[in-house]
Amino acid sequence: MQSSRHAISAYRRVDAEARVAAASPHRLIALLYEGALNALAHARGHMQRGNVAAKGEAIGKAIAILQEGLIPGLNRDAGGSLSQQLHDLYQYMTHRLLLANLNDDAAALDEVKGLLNDLKGAWDAIGGPAAGRA
Repeated sequence: MQSSRHAISAYRRVDAEARVAAASPHRLIALLYEGALNALAHARGHMQRGNVAAKGEAIGKAIAILQEGLIPGLNRDAGGSLSQQLHDLYQYMTHRLLLANLNDDAAALDEVKGLLNDLKGAWDAIGGPAAGRA
């Protein structure tokens, strides 16, 4: 049984790495949004079940995506005020997630999820019909 779980985990990791390696810059941002949304869904489930450690890990993953993926991906030179506004929004979301973790605040998780869904929808729309595919 343990061997099967290890194999499945390895497959998922290799699959994710392959999707990232083959992705366009536009698709990479979409994958970051998807990863953050997935982490928030896991955090919500762990919060509901009272699994504090797993909730913290999932929220930490979403924060890492914001801080280590989305913020550094902003082009401040070319992006102008939009880039600054996105930076500020990502920082706000990070703050809300920290509070959600500290206070077991499902509403804060839902707020960030809604913001990320809106951003992902807009990002997908500017990428055209193929944006949702790797």
